[in-house]
Amino acid sequence: MAAAVKQMLHIPNDRHPSALLPRSPCSPSAPNPRRSHPSLWLSLLWFCSAAAVAQTPADFPGATPGDAPAQWKQWIGEYGSDAAAILVLERNGKLVFRDNDGKENILSSQGHSLILQDASGAALTVRFLENADRRLEAVVIGDVRLPRRKVGPDSGQVFRITPVHPIDELRKQSLAVSPPHEDGSFRTPDLVELVSLDHAIHLDIRYATSDDFLGAPVYTQARAFLQRPAAESLLAALQLLKPLGYGLLLHDAYRPWYVTKIFWDATPPESKIFVADPAQGSRHNRGCAVDLTLYDLQSGKPIEMPGTYDEMSPRSFPDYPGGTSLQRWHRDLLRWAMESEGFTVYEHEWWHFDFKDWRAYPILNVPFEQLQFSKKM
Repeated sequence: MAAAVKQMLHIPNDRHPSALLPRSPCSPSAPNPRRSHPSLWLSLLWFCSAAAVAQTPADFPGATPGDAPAQWKQWIGEYGSDAAAILVLERNGKLVFRDNDGKENILSSQGHSLILQDASGAALTVRFLENADRRLEAVVIGDVRLPRRKVGPDSGQVFRITPVHPIDELRKQSLAVSPPHEDGSFRTPDLVELVSLDHAIHLDIRYATSDDFLGAPVYTQARAFLQRPAAESLLAALQLLKPLGYGLLLHDAYRPWYVTKIFWDATPPESKIFVADPAQGSRHNRGCAVDLTLYDLQSGKPIEMPGTYDEMSPRSFPDYPGGTSLQRWHRDLLRWAMESEGFTVYEHEWWHFDFKDWRAYPILNVPFEQLQFSKKM
């Protein structure tokens, strides 16, 4: 039986399932291939195709799919060792097991049993195991047990890292230095406060609270600004979404440069693909990037995506294949609206969008309290 499972999952018979894949680049104990082998970095991000993210407007995602059963949502996730994983996802009303080569097997029901078929057509029994606290801890395929991987926070929770240095110390250091010098001519900044544009723009500025990835506030005010052309495009994207029943929930927009430096200095090396290098400045610093998601206009509740905001894991990639059909559909809908109006999704974060003219604006380091901005369009 174990040999049949290994064949189905592409595991050589003389190796443990943990040898299936390279070590996860997001694992704290993993080497950082981005530093040692930059050309291999994206190719090693197992289930994801972030390197292939198109820089043209995404296609409209089509008809809204149905939601997955609650039981399936508990099973969906990644299983295997720290060096290997099997992805369990929902697609088109079916529960799917996806291996590291992208090969997929559909889970079916036979009586009270869950069944996968191996390459020869033999049926393998599948069991999802819970611990004493009724939390899912493993999947057993035949007689091969794959432990559940802790990839990101549970639904509704906040992703956090342990800062490399204390935030209060980093704040003092960052405020004492200046942004990098830039040559060339730039447009005069003309920032617009985004909540003034439309009542369907809501704010959830995590960085003004302790509910962010650092566990400490870095903003003194919960506000969001963009350069005027970017703000106009954001408003146009919202007009595409409102007839479909969605509003925009903003997490961040213009970000003073000193905050970018705090993020960089606080983040461990293996997770720095999720933060901007202050030596180059961030597109947020130019007032031309926005972090956002969708919310339901009728209920006011945020829409569920395959991963959470600011999560430093492969679930953050715009083409991550996991989760449910409905979660991926909503992620693609947001991307379609934003890319239709001059924004481009960042290849490592489904929630981050850069405005097309970001190069035309300078790096800014002005705290919110000192900003000169336009309240109206």
